[in-house]
Amino acid sequence: MLKRAKVRALALKKPVQLRLGDVQRLDLPDQSFDSVVSTFVFCSVPNPVLGLQEIRRVVKPGGRMYMLEHMRSEKPAVGKIMDLLNPLVVRIMGANINRRTVENVRLSGLEIVQVEDLAGGGIFKRIIACRPN
Repeated sequence: MLKRAKVRALALKKPVQLRLGDVQRLDLPDQSFDSVVSTFVFCSVPNPVLGLQEIRRVVKPGGRMYMLEHMRSEKPAVGKIMDLLNPLVVRIMGANINRRTVENVRLSGLEIVQVEDLAGGGIFKRIIACRPN
């Protein structure tokens, strides 16, 4: 993905710094960013709360995090099926399908600003969170 991002940045003539890293241990100073964007990331992070705490650390007070994520269905029957299938899906694809990402955002100390259900009957959500001032 870094190669693709580099090609895209060059095509757009945008100066960017690209790095490979672990969201659970970011090699970045505290309060480095005004905002952070993630797309389908926290389903595959081993400790998603730790990763989100790192995001909270590197975002400036009042800074925002914009997320697009899939997560465990809030419908009891569908959620149980996702729990049952999760070990197989992790083995095949490496992604957890039963994460409770909205709850994990709260546990990290970020404040939820907005949660929007998208397609998939509540499985896909857009989440906006911020670092408290």
